[in-house]
Amino acid sequence: MATAVKMDEETKSKIEELQAEIKLKTGEKVTQQEILERLVDSAIQSRAEFIDSFRDGTNALSADEIDRFNAGMISSGVETDEDDIDEILYG
Repeated sequence: MATAVKMDEETKSKIEELQAEIKLKTGEKVTQQEILERLVDSAIQSRAEFIDSFRDGTNALSADEIDRFNAGMISSGVETDEDDIDEILYG
């Protein structure tokens, strides 16, 4: 069952460009639906990379930033386990 997908004119134009280039370079005529299916399959195969493409900026810390963060940590000498944390947070 086909479902309509709304998109702006610029995106539609890009799909049409892909469609024309595929026809030109392969001689195969493909539908816009086939192009979208392949794009989705490709995104699923590299899911983490695709999801990361929606992130704003860089979230990962550099090695230097991690070292600076760790240098600011101190040990109180008291070992804390999950039960202690749960008790502190949730009472």
